[in-house]
Amino acid sequence: MIEVIGVRFRQAGKIYYFAPGKLKADRGDHVIVETARGVEYGEVVCGNHEVEDSKVIQPLREVMRIATEKDEEHEAENGRRQKEAFRICQEKIRKHKLEMKLIDCEYTFDNSKILFYFTADGRIDFRELVKDLASVFRTRIELRQVGVRDETKILGGIGICGRTLCCHSYLSEFAPVSIKMAKEQNLSLNPVKISGVCGRLMCCLKNEEEVYEELNRKLPNVGDSVLTPDGLKGDVNSVSILKQLVKVVVTLPNDEKEIREYPAAELKFRPRQKKERGGRGKQNVDRELAELEKMEKREKKSKLDD
Repeated sequence: MIEVIGVRFRQAGKIYYFAPGKLKADRGDHVIVETARGVEYGEVVCGNHEVEDSKVIQPLREVMRIATEKDEEHEAENGRRQKEAFRICQEKIRKHKLEMKLIDCEYTFDNSKILFYFTADGRIDFRELVKDLASVFRTRIELRQVGVRDETKILGGIGICGRTLCCHSYLSEFAPVSIKMAKEQNLSLNPVKISGVCGRLMCCLKNEEEVYEELNRKLPNVGDSVLTPDGLKGDVNSVSILKQLVKVVVTLPNDEKEIREYPAAELKFRPRQKKERGGRGKQNVDRELAELEKMEKREKKSKLDD
């Protein structure tokens, strides 16, 4: 085990570990640390605590100091300078007629570099823009192209749930999200209803995926034949995943049909097969591999015949 302090920076949701040395830092404190980008101002999100050696990349850099009042004033001044730098960069982009959208800019704490974040549909030749900006600010200039999800992560906002966007508040990395997750949770497949502010599928679909997969394995599919606890046979009309209730169309002794609701645990049916990663069952994967082998054999045979 090794003692560390977890620090987060303004543009990075990821937590970075630093060696505390003789310092004692609490959550919410601000610290000055040295990173690959230079001297940085960060917020402590995890105070002094121990983690396994395998979870950190050695050697750890030490925290330089707890931020002083002077450091706080310098960071505030950088914030004011960033607004001016953002305005100037926008003017230069219009001057060079570049098809790019400026998202944000950031000064490193020691003012050794200014980073500009932007989005664009394709590759942008911004070499002349960099030269122009360097002549204005007299420091290193770095332009970073980001995607639409990163843009939303930087800018932040409120989701349809009424809460701060997950990517802006706590997500350090984007997890792959697929339409299969929406199907598993019985959500509307209307893209407008399951897409986030960024226009991509909502990250929160991933949060409950495993729970819904487990619950769905305990339920029959709509249209499956089941045997009810009162000895009737019927077809599944609908299912309630969270309540684990199943509506079944049963045929009564007088040949009339009726919809009845039963707890899934009381029904007899063939359980669903556990799906492999990627949404394909093992049988489907084996079948596809068999087909590929047949195709390869046919191609080899045709080459020999030629």
